[in-house]
Amino acid sequence: MNQFWGVDADPTAQGRIKGAKPVAVLDIGSNSVRLVVYERHARALTHLYNEKSACALGRGVAATGKLAYENIDRALTAVQRFALVTKLMKVGKVYVLATSAVRDASNSKAFVDAVEALMGTKVQVLSGAEEAHYAALGVLAGIPGFTGVVGDLGGGSLELSALNAGADSPGETHELGVIRLQDDSGGSAAQAQKLARERLKGSSIVEGKAGATFCAIGGTWRSLAKLHQVLRKYPLHMVQHYEAPAADLLKLSEEIVAEYDKDKTYTGAEHMSSGRRDLVPYGAAVLAEVLKFGRYDKVMFSALGVREGYLYGLLDDKERRVDPLLQGAEEMSVLRSRSPAHATDLIDFTAEFLTAIGVRETADELRLRKVACFLADIGWRGHPDYRGEQSVDLIAYGSLTGVDHPGRAFLAEVLAVRYMGLKHKSQNQSLLALAGPSGSMKARLLGAIFRVAYPMSAAMPGVLPRAGFALVDGTLELHLPSDLAFLDGEHLQGRLDQLAGVAGIKSAKVVSG
Repeated sequence: MNQFWGVDADPTAQGRIKGAKPVAVLDIGSNSVRLVVYERHARALTHLYNEKSACALGRGVAATGKLAYENIDRALTAVQRFALVTKLMKVGKVYVLATSAVRDASNSKAFVDAVEALMGTKVQVLSGAEEAHYAALGVLAGIPGFTGVVGDLGGGSLELSALNAGADSPGETHELGVIRLQDDSGGSAAQAQKLARERLKGSSIVEGKAGATFCAIGGTWRSLAKLHQVLRKYPLHMVQHYEAPAADLLKLSEEIVAEYDKDKTYTGAEHMSSGRRDLVPYGAAVLAEVLKFGRYDKVMFSALGVREGYLYGLLDDKERRVDPLLQGAEEMSVLRSRSPAHATDLIDFTAEFLTAIGVRETADELRLRKVACFLADIGWRGHPDYRGEQSVDLIAYGSLTGVDHPGRAFLAEVLAVRYMGLKHKSQNQSLLALAGPSGSMKARLLGAIFRVAYPMSAAMPGVLPRAGFALVDGTLELHLPSDLAFLDGEHLQGRLDQLAGVAGIKSAKVVSG
């Protein structure tokens, strides 16, 4: 008899990419065991399922050389549940990766054998160098073109590598994981900082170059980034691609270390999860020493790491060169817009307008304009009074990668104008302000073009390619063929006047025939 997870029916919803086969990575770390199921194996990865179990496999390994049996039991219970999840979700391929605790423990073979039996696939126990390599690829997967030093802080170790022009240096591994430091320091964050100072002395990578960027990966450093955002009242609580001055992070890290050793708490500790609260001071201790050694100018945080880097490494060269932001935006267009083909018309329509008024785009501006066109119709199912704010939220808080926070704010502002008008009073003004004055101005212009396009086309392809723009004697002209002359009216003229105003053009008119 078929068990309920072995049924033949396809569980895929219509809101999923047609024909996509899920892929999963089970990551067995020193602090937690995590399963992430992705919708498909592509350049832009979308989470279908993400769950972790805090098993603390690395606890005590430095002292005893062995995994504790109670932690093994906890981990195997989690793995058993994760194995069921992969069956329920009909995952095509599962990759199981194990890191510091498993590779360092003398009794890990029986544990690995049990995991392989449960998951039905081989466990890949990564060396420190391999872990550093995949962490670096994870950064590239989410931040294409990143150049600088990458650090992946786990429970048992710190992996370091340097990225330049898409290539990473041979990695290093250091005994600086937060659980290991908590054990080795006797519970003192200040002592942990001294240990970090000593253990980093042999690094040929961490020193980097003055003025460079350090990219931080790992759950504890992500928690530190979130704390920094809360304390500075930063409007976007998203770690991916978050940037901050290195001096600010160094100051915060040293304050946390000092406060924690004084009374086992620190400013903002109440904002941390219970599982991370007492580990953050040890992550702060390591980050402080890394920043001192490296003399970095800024710190960037990546939510993508070894799991995503491993999948990125399996792609061929052509797939690696795909822009994850454009691919992700196209997927959203396919899944959410009324007609994905209309986005292509909109790309050409907006380009013609910019050419007509003499605006030349940089490569980054062109990229963001295309992305905005793909996303322009994702809010149509919402209530008319709220679809603007909902669209802003989808972009600002969505899972798109390959875009920094000012870029997110730019795209969100475009959609705010597209749905709510040039005088919109979005509730996310502080977030939208991250685009900066120049970015906001360009976003408003693009949103105003969208407001001309949609009443003409009703979000369907075929109309916009037949229209065109010209700037004649200081007047913006929208040209329509004679069989579309009926589109000219008060509504379209009003939108065209608004567009001209944003562009600094005194008058506008529709010309047909």
